[in-house]
Amino acid sequence: MPDALDRRAKDTWALFKIMAEFVEGFETLRPVWPAVTVFGSARVPEDHPYYRDAQRVAEALSEAGFAVITGGGPGIMEAANRGAAEGPSRSIGLNIRLPFEQDANPYSQTLVHFQYFFARKVMFVKYSCALVCMPGGFGTLDEIFEALTLKQTGKIHQFPVVLYGRDFWNGLFDWLRKQPLRERMISDSDLELVHLTDSVDELVDIIQSDFASRQEELGPRAGEGRDMP
Repeated sequence: MPDALDRRAKDTWALFKIMAEFVEGFETLRPVWPAVTVFGSARVPEDHPYYRDAQRVAEALSEAGFAVITGGGPGIMEAANRGAAEGPSRSIGLNIRLPFEQDANPYSQTLVHFQYFFARKVMFVKYSCALVCMPGGFGTLDEIFEALTLKQTGKIHQFPVVLYGRDFWNGLFDWLRKQPLRERMISDSDLELVHLTDSVDELVDIIQSDFASRQEELGPRAGEGRDMP
């Protein structure tokens, strides 16, 4: 018991490390706008079609005037940073320190390192005008459903969450309709919080149209650095 209490005594000091991550993230990302976050698996090799898809999506977003933010690691994150770097807009990586798997990719023109997942996830939502979700595993699913929960509960302004790759995501949507929707744990309107597409042009159009409508409604820097959820 004393050992457990001793370990807990360090919790208060961890607040300073957490605060430092928020400060660095806020200061680094504050000048970046507009930006789109791209999520996806760290385990996709360079020769995989998903890698090429992510590269094309990010380059199209960059050409459309959006900086691209990723988790800064390998796989689809690398592909998206690479595509963004090949376009005119900024390529940004928010890398998480892990004991395995994730080193920062070389295509992030701006790189911020995080120890805490929750601090990093705040940056993804706070400094993006849309989220693009490429195929991925537990981490990608976590990020998708956290964003949808924040939208569903009104904790953040509505903004596009776009899932790219119908073949990959259709099974998830089938399950959502057959189980949570049928059991009335979600509603039809909840399923409308997310877009599903196979088209890079459609993806960019969804994000551009939403961003343009918000600019018209709220001003040229509408939604920039939205309040923390």
